[in-house]
Amino acid sequence: MATDRVTQEYSSLVFTDADMQERLPKPTYKELRSTIDEGKPLDLKIANEVAHAMKDWALEHGATHFTHWFQPLTGITSEKHDSFITPKGDGTVLMAFSGKELVQGEPDASSFPSGGLRATFEARGYTIWDPTSPAFIKDEVLCIPTAFISYTGEALDKKTPLLRSEVALEQQAKRVLSLFGKSPKRVVTTVGPEQEYFLIKEDDYAARPDLVMCGRTLFGCAPVKGQELEEHYFGAIRPTVNAFMKEVDDELWKLGVPARTKHNEVAPAQHELAPIFEASSLAIDDNLLTMEKLKLLATHHGLACLEHEKPFDYVNGSGKHNNWSLSADGENLLEPGSNPEDNLQFLVFLSCLVAAVDNHADLLRSSVASAGNDHRLGANEAPPAIISVFLGDALTPVVEGLIKKEHTESAEREVMDTGVPALPNIFRDNTDRNRTSPFAFTGNKFEFRMCGSQQNLSDPNVVLNTAMAEECDRFATKLEGVPEEEFVSRALRFVRHTLRDHQRVLFDGNGYSEEWEEEAERRGLPNYKTTPDVLPCLVTPENIAFFGKYGVLNESEVRARYVTKCETYAKLLNIEANTMVDMARKLYVPAISSYAGDLATAAATKAELGIDCPAERELISQLTAGIDEIVAATKDLDAKNADARSKEDPQESDNAYRDFVLPAMDRLRAAVDGMEEICATDYWPVPSYNQLLFWV
Repeated sequence: MATDRVTQEYSSLVFTDADMQERLPKPTYKELRSTIDEGKPLDLKIANEVAHAMKDWALEHGATHFTHWFQPLTGITSEKHDSFITPKGDGTVLMAFSGKELVQGEPDASSFPSGGLRATFEARGYTIWDPTSPAFIKDEVLCIPTAFISYTGEALDKKTPLLRSEVALEQQAKRVLSLFGKSPKRVVTTVGPEQEYFLIKEDDYAARPDLVMCGRTLFGCAPVKGQELEEHYFGAIRPTVNAFMKEVDDELWKLGVPARTKHNEVAPAQHELAPIFEASSLAIDDNLLTMEKLKLLATHHGLACLEHEKPFDYVNGSGKHNNWSLSADGENLLEPGSNPEDNLQFLVFLSCLVAAVDNHADLLRSSVASAGNDHRLGANEAPPAIISVFLGDALTPVVEGLIKKEHTESAEREVMDTGVPALPNIFRDNTDRNRTSPFAFTGNKFEFRMCGSQQNLSDPNVVLNTAMAEECDRFATKLEGVPEEEFVSRALRFVRHTLRDHQRVLFDGNGYSEEWEEEAERRGLPNYKTTPDVLPCLVTPENIAFFGKYGVLNESEVRARYVTKCETYAKLLNIEANTMVDMARKLYVPAISSYAGDLATAAATKAELGIDCPAERELISQLTAGIDEIVAATKDLDAKNADARSKEDPQESDNAYRDFVLPAMDRLRAAVDGMEEICATDYWPVPSYNQLLFWV
């Protein structure tokens, strides 16, 4: 049966707790579990026993190599494969794997972005085993999740700051919970990332240099049909896509990734995959695996998977919703219960989170900033660039009552009568998901909806965790030492004052409206519309001090991330500009010239026969004028790109790309797209939007 197959294969390629319990001596297993479950330091003496058991398990599953699987500042994953073989000297080999090899690797760090953290002569980096994320087998290689640091000890990756932020939040949340008489072993954040992506034919992908080089189409006039009929969202999944999705599920389940939901998204050729919640670090590891598998497995079905935030104009782009919550020994600390107005613990954590989002809106915005995501945010298809918090019908009256010192109950769940006796009555949910809100409460978690589809989710979670740690610290510091009989009243006062002081960030309305942008400005909420606008906030003295206070990032590490983000933005736009120039000169101008030439020959032939052809003459004139505009726009873009690229200061370079290169790119695209509208299909050198989005 299919269910038997799924249960038998699920996590079959993961070194699970059951495998550890079966293969490790009991004392070793117990010590390793203490590290995983309670965050206790790992005794390196047990590493050899763990490595031996892990190696035997991997060999039994067909693995021949191992790798330290890490997340450099590129945002994707990296790996260097080493075999298990150790020559014995008699012509045979021993399959060996030591504790030292498990715990630490030494990859060359010179070719990864570092933002100036290491010099070329300090090329060596270190990968360090993360025992909280299980090892797994991918392509016959044992993959060991690791942190990645420089030769001098600074974090060169996305995982290390994330783990540090988890430690900081756990420490401060435990202080809060101790005031409620609780002493949990672990406090962890959980994340459920919803991944959006597009699927197109692989042959069409290969025929578009812009998709191959940039991940998005840099040219393309509007298709004759877009998403206006709204029939693709949750529509029947076409057989080719369904076969692909089935293989994705099978492969992810073997890797222990809890893929749960799959469906067509709103744009044509767009889809979504959503997993069940996991601890944040593991969830992000699994999301990176998911992104890799989506791209790889698409090719098995003659498809190409596009994970860029905006592969096509005129239809919605792709995001990745970060569903975030906080849990103590399995208790969801953001679960309001049936009477949230009387749930003091929940109200404390809620008020802390509201304050965290308001105080660090700049860092949250910077955490999702990228050249690709700039095409989505604020474009009426994704949340606006203004950070606000949506609470919904259940919590808004409670919060307003607290601020006014009134006892207000949450809204009752309304029974909905469909008017059809055969259909059972259902309860209307009172935490509706406001699609225009960047940070929305959805029942027992908050959904941060600004993340880009291709980004590593560590960045926003580092900010969320650290900001929440700061607010928990503030509460604990104020309430520790308060007499027991005064605790409830003092805690309620903290909640009331916190919500009052940060009420400006609460907004349940339409985030797409012009009125909200005006209102947000009156409230003093920041509105960073582009990546170059927001990145400087990373290196303000207060934000450097904020990360440093909780041991998440030191000043050098913060500045390195600022430089890396600036450089990445400029490099991506440089590649896009170069690609546009190349396509214009080598594809579009020759194609349009060929069409115009053939039309001119036909018109001349007709003229020799005494046939007047005003339509052909007008079209030839339009094509000729279009070629002239394309050539002029190409020269202009080439020059502006060269100027932006020459600037040594990262911020100046980014500003030049935003202010001069992007408008020049828009001019060239408009010129080419105008010609696509009148050029014969047989002459056009690349697949059109009609072909890309509506393949059968």
